[in-house]
Amino acid sequence: MTEQRIRVAISGAGGRMGKELIRAVAEAGDFQLVSALEKKDHPDLGQDAGISAGVAELGIKISSEAEAGIKVAELLIEFSYPEPALEHLRIAGAQGVKAVIGATGFSEAQKQEIKKHSEKISILLSPNMSLGVNLLFSLARESAKVLGPGYDLEVVEAHHRMKKDAPSGTALRLAEALAEGRGWDLKAVACYHREGMIGARPEQEIGIQSIRAGDIIGEHTVILAGAGERIELIHRVSSRQTFAQGALRAGSWLMKKPAGLYSMQDCLGSR
Repeated sequence: MTEQRIRVAISGAGGRMGKELIRAVAEAGDFQLVSALEKKDHPDLGQDAGISAGVAELGIKISSEAEAGIKVAELLIEFSYPEPALEHLRIAGAQGVKAVIGATGFSEAQKQEIKKHSEKISILLSPNMSLGVNLLFSLARESAKVLGPGYDLEVVEAHHRMKKDAPSGTALRLAEALAEGRGWDLKAVACYHREGMIGARPEQEIGIQSIRAGDIIGEHTVILAGAGERIELIHRVSSRQTFAQGALRAGSWLMKKPAGLYSMQDCLGSR
């Protein structure tokens, strides 16, 4: 007797990550795509999700009917934008559907709303589903702690020209990890812009800089620079498949968890 597959709804199904997720689910033996969601004016509405993603026909049409699509699922994988993501979470909470959220750009108020929803359902929220970058969070925190105040801290991130939010959620999480390593409040030490006669660098500062160009999938560099030496921790993504596989791993793990708010590092057992 074969184990029942996890019924999954994918939000943002017409985007680059959504299509990668559809391909990953189609190839996975333990997941079943039951709905593919997109905004009302998306050009892929009505298309078969498998055909849209470049795989075989799956018999699931891309739809904007979020309530109907989430209702038939056990797991929502969300890769759209903050506003629709929160609306989908409200539906998921009412239906008891667990959620993996890879969308970024949430405000502090929106993060608090996600936390509120996690009182009803299990939610895994991560700005980056890559296994490697989640290891990088731990390395950044530990490096900042071990090296101490004699080393200046910088985060540089690069993404494709179509990315809407800056800095990336991953860059912000890396900066948070560095701040945690030093015992600092990131809000008090973050520097997002430098121009003109800015003077010497403050003793407590974390620079966070963004590049938007071409079709860069994602690059993050953590710089720890001291007198006479510089350490760089670099993570580069060459395929969105790494995010899709990470999201499925997160989904499998989340299905066994009670209501609560989790991170990818929780999933990987690194915190």
